[in-house]
Amino acid sequence: MTDTKQHTELVVLGAGPGGYPAAFEAADHGLDVTLVNAEEKPGGVCLHRGCIPSKALLHVAQLLHETREVEHAGITFENPKIDLDKLRDFKNSVIGKLTGGIGELARTRGVKMINARGIFQDANTLLLDHLDGQQTTLTFDKAIIATGSSPAMPGFFDIGDSRVMDSTGALALEDVPDRLLVIGGGYIGLEMGTVYSSLGSEVTVVEMTSRLLPGCDRDLIGPLKRRLEKIFKAINLDTRVAGLEATDDGIVASLEHDGETKTEMFDRVLVSIGRRPNSQGVGLEAAGVAIDEKGFVTINAQRQTSVSHIYAIGDVAGEPMLAHKATREAKVAVEAIVGEPSAFDYIAIPAVVFTDPEIAWCGVTETEAKQRKLDVNVSRFPWAASGRAQSLAQTDGLTKLITDKETSRVLGMGIVGRGAGEMIAEGVIAVEMAVVARELADSIHAHPTLSETIMESAESVIGQATHLYRPKRK
Repeated sequence: MTDTKQHTELVVLGAGPGGYPAAFEAADHGLDVTLVNAEEKPGGVCLHRGCIPSKALLHVAQLLHETREVEHAGITFENPKIDLDKLRDFKNSVIGKLTGGIGELARTRGVKMINARGIFQDANTLLLDHLDGQQTTLTFDKAIIATGSSPAMPGFFDIGDSRVMDSTGALALEDVPDRLLVIGGGYIGLEMGTVYSSLGSEVTVVEMTSRLLPGCDRDLIGPLKRRLEKIFKAINLDTRVAGLEATDDGIVASLEHDGETKTEMFDRVLVSIGRRPNSQGVGLEAAGVAIDEKGFVTINAQRQTSVSHIYAIGDVAGEPMLAHKATREAKVAVEAIVGEPSAFDYIAIPAVVFTDPEIAWCGVTETEAKQRKLDVNVSRFPWAASGRAQSLAQTDGLTKLITDKETSRVLGMGIVGRGAGEMIAEGVIAVEMAVVARELADSIHAHPTLSETIMESAESVIGQATHLYRPKRK
């Protein structure tokens, strides 16, 4: 260990979608900022092993599916030739461009970046294990913990065979297995299953509960499930993976359903049953930072931990584990640090599943409204009544509004269909700004666009939608 000691006004531990925006925001406020990152390049899981590479691959998957499904319009393509090396290069080039941009932004803002693993020694000191093997000490006035999360891999599935992958392994795209088992019917499993299916794998999904995407609005899941049933080999609900066994010929999975057990052979297995916060091994106990029973750092509305000068944001600080939530928390934490009035009090954090079709929602869902006994109207506009959806052959979509029955205030929005992830931003604004249905209905939406389905959903709340007629109950 060297005797090198440094000091900084603010240290940010972790350079993911929460960490680097926090460092940049603090530097913009004039603070002396040090960004400590345990990897060689910034960006965190989202950029290197999550959001960005998966969306690059999903873009390719969508193109492949479209070439196979455009025969109805009189267009027939030959079977595509897939160069896996070039596909990996494409994915990695996207990552490289974005990490380079973050590094340049850090330099121009004067943020000092240190490639090291930071471990709290006390509430004002970090031990830095540098990537080159050296150790130094960094003292600080304030800190923001943004260490993110990791894929959950229960010991039950960790059989010591590389053919059993987590999401990181799946994104490495080492090969295209003939038979892929996806354990978990959440968004990661369905997104990666879609990618591998488009590349030629026979995909089997196993989900313990009675539905895909537990917690998502049932109306939104329907069109996606029908689509996946066409491109996946099997979707097994209410099914448990009782065991995995490595053999020379593949991974044998024991699947339990309705008291019966059967075995199937797979070439690879993707375990996608959730993520766990990276709160262990960073010395939080030495700093006096409290965590809850699930391993999340406990925080208040300003993202302040149990230690007043230490803050926490992103996945390590609680659900939902979403990159855009972490980025917003970064702004809130820095504003609190510099003494500005700030609090994380959002009610419409959007969630997006980037399958085909996409699913997106924000605010109150119909299920939540029932659980909370809210008196609401539920308006559904099927995309079969949309001219733009018809021209895109995307008629299985749906736009859904949840509004307060008395005031018509928009409480929530859900969308399933092409571009749902882009369209949901209008719902976020509507919920956060307490927009009422008439304001949405009276706002002119461009024609022909899918966004018109939002306008017509709102028209259904206050009367009749132009392109959909439902007789009113007497």
